[in-house]
Formats: sequence, structure tokens, C-alpha cells
Amino acid sequence: MGLFSFIKGAGKKLFGKKEAAPVVEAGAPVGPSKTDLLRGEIQRLGIPVDNLGIEISEMITVSGETATNADREKVILALGNVDCIGCVEDNITVTNPEPEATFHVVESGDTLSMISKKVYGDPMKYNVIFEANQPMLEHPDKIYPGQTLRIPAL
Repeated sequence: MGLFSFIKGAGKKLFGKKEAAPVVEAGAPVGPSKTDLLRGEIQRLGIPVDNLGIEISEMITVSGETATNADREKVILALGNVDCIGCVEDNITVTNPEPEATFHVVESGDTLSMISKKVYGDPMKYNVIFEANQPMLEHPDKIYPGQTLRIPAL
């Protein structure tokens, strides 16, 4: 549990464009809230977490229970790597804890191979990093500056 910082202007454009709030009649249906969109992103990615709670202010506060640190870390990264999110407060309980991963913020010019060489001393272990960040990463070449990645211990 703790506080994780992210680059606020980098990440998935989950909330759409900033627009003026629509004027609606009382009781009229409104589109999904930011909390609903974030909850939907965790469901879309298929990351198992029970009783997922998300609160948004200047940061996201996330709670719930999951079986592994890997799933806990994926929830934190999936929410933190969204545009306009600068901080995630983690209150997720892990029922079967294992060693925690470290995090790496992607810099301009980084590739998974370069990160793997820096962290593990072997550029061919890039797939370990790729697999540790699925389902958030769709392809090993699709990373971007400002994105935060999980780096599991070998």
C-alpha cells in the first residue's frame, strides 16, 4: 500500500476531450462518470479485483482485494497510466503476497530491450517486462514516454 506518482499529461485518453459540462434537465441520464470509465478499464483489461473502490479528487484512491501483488500493481498502473491522472493512492489488500515489482518510467527513445539490458543486464529478457505489463501493453514496441511499467524481479 502506498502512494504512486505518474506523469499527469501522459497516458491513455480514457476521459475524452475536455468540454463544457452539458446542460441537462433534472433527472435526465448523463454519460458515464470518470469513476465508471476507470472501473470499466480495469474490467476491460480483465484484472481480477474484488470490491473495487475508486475515488477521484486530485488523485485516485483505489481499494479492494486481489490475490497477487502483480494484479495489485497492474490495477495501479492501469489507472495511473491514464491521461490527467497524476497520483494513485493504493489501499488494495493482497491475499497471497509475493515480492513486489519495481517501476520504470519510459523515457524518450526507450525500448523494452534497452530497459531490460539496464535492469537485468540482458536485452533479450525484454519479454519478461512485456508479459509483466499485459494486458496493458498490446505489443512490445508500443510504449510511450511518461508511461510507467512494472519491472518484476527475476
